Amino acid sequence: MAQASSNDKKIASETESEVEDSDFKPLTAQEAREWRSRHPALSVWRIVWGQAAVGAVVALLAWWLTGRLPVAWSAGYGALSVVVPAALFARGMARRRSTAGAAMVGLLGWELVKIALTVAMLAAAPRVVPGLSWLALLVGMVVTMKTYWIALLARPGVRRTD
Repeated sequence: MAQASSNDKKIASETESEVEDSDFKPLTAQEAREWRSRHPALSVWRIVWGQAAVGAVVALLAWWLTGRLPVAWSAGYGALSVVVPAALFARGMARRRSTAGAAMVGLLGWELVKIALTVAMLAAAPRVVPGLSWLALLVGMVVTMKTYWIALLARPGVRRTD
């Protein structure tokens, strides 16, 4: 019995020291407003439109560099196979969920839809794009996908306080 009480005391003192060691303190309403003003939300639709613009530029560059229209169509279709599923995903995720579990199920469900649509578009590519260039399609896809990183790195309005 004495052994159990000393273990309980040891666990309680470890828990107390963990609480004391943590630097967590909840924000006040004013601090939360200031944090939100320094870290504005990034619009998903802005990313999707950015991807569409980058895809159009890649298709135009492919046409300019090669002088062949099928290469431009291939690069453009590669970009579309990223943009269309991303737009559908953004539309599906825009709906508010009542619980965190519902939000996770929605995220996973729409991500599966996005992947399936991308695979279906790639499978249809040889029938949809005459004179398909797989290399141009792949370049269009990869460059358009990398737009996510550019958008995250170049977010407007993010200011460091450190």
